[in-house]
Amino acid sequence: MHEIIFWLIITIIVLDFVFENYLEYLDTKMMGTALPDELSGIYDQEKYSRQQSYQRENHRFGIITSTFSFIIILGMFIFYGFAYLDDIAWGMTANSIVAALIFFGIIMFASDILNTPFSLYDIFVIEEKYGFNKTNLKTFILDKIKGWLLGAIIGGGLLAFIIFIYQKTQSMFWIYAWLTISAFSIFMAMFYSNLIVPLFNKQTPLEEGELRNSISRFANSVGFKLDNIYVINGSKRSSKANAYFTGLGAKKRVVLYDTLIEEMETDEIVAVLAHEIGHYKKKHVLHGIFISLLQSGIMLFLFSLLIDSPLLSKALGVEKPNFHIGMISFGILYSPVSFVLGILINMLSRKNEFQADAFAAENYDPTALSSALKKLSGRNLSNLTPHPLYVFFNYSHPPLLERLKKLK
Repeated sequence: MHEIIFWLIITIIVLDFVFENYLEYLDTKMMGTALPDELSGIYDQEKYSRQQSYQRENHRFGIITSTFSFIIILGMFIFYGFAYLDDIAWGMTANSIVAALIFFGIIMFASDILNTPFSLYDIFVIEEKYGFNKTNLKTFILDKIKGWLLGAIIGGGLLAFIIFIYQKTQSMFWIYAWLTISAFSIFMAMFYSNLIVPLFNKQTPLEEGELRNSISRFANSVGFKLDNIYVINGSKRSSKANAYFTGLGAKKRVVLYDTLIEEMETDEIVAVLAHEIGHYKKKHVLHGIFISLLQSGIMLFLFSLLIDSPLLSKALGVEKPNFHIGMISFGILYSPVSFVLGILINMLSRKNEFQADAFAAENYDPTALSSALKKLSGRNLSNLTPHPLYVFFNYSHPPLLERLKKLK
């Protein structure tokens, strides 16, 4: 029976790789050299050619990186690499929590090291070529070290606590683990910008002036209390522009990239924030948190049913079941469920984006929002003609042209 599970895992990995590359192929076929009529006013011919070149280069590079990852993960299963790492972990300790931390620590560190050359090429070759990269090698290395430390402290700490819960509660494991993960997720939603972001970027309060006054006036006009408006030095790493809301309740804040402020007029920035406020007003943020927590609960419940299965461990070449080997097997077997849920979540997300656009159009200015969306897409060389199937499976936001049509 464990041989069937093994080949089921291999089949899932192969089908996922083939399907994702098929979608990439379809998306690439949509590219051309002549500027489509509907893109006039967003790109000129020269900028469109540059955008198409950027997308092609990213597509090609994506195929190389995904193929590399596919070969590594397939090799780990076929040649029982996870069983080998399991032996190493248990050879260093008899404590199941420490063994799991060693096991996943080796995997995460080795994976990051193997993918570092691809990250370097992406940032310092592709992004540099198209004028986006603003980072340097020192910042890249420091980001890596900080990421490792955060992963070890936060990820390792959370994993250790969940395994401890499993040891103490057994059949009730999934409920207590769900409560733990839910509390952690809500905490991070509230304090991520205060605790994590400052480790990588500097955030400063938006200075008094026309922009801050305009944002405050609009927020007040729609009954949205907003005291925390910050500027983040996004230009430290990239010239791409962005803005986002973070936090909940009294901890909510709006964060503007300095590149966004440089690129846009005041009314365009306010229109972008009106869209984000629309998400709050339409309860999209709360709905998103609820759906995420529900999805976590379903996953943990199913995992609790299979965690002790010797079939899962034997499928990976390990005779005695343990928590971390069970996680690896279950993670692959659960991926089809995750795939379907991902489609539904993306569909809901695209619907929410249209609703937030409508809120901004009704309560502020549809023309300003259209102009802002065009500038963001043009500045970031976004793909404006993605294949519909690629959008259906992968896009959490509707393509720009669909959004502009709704705003007319």
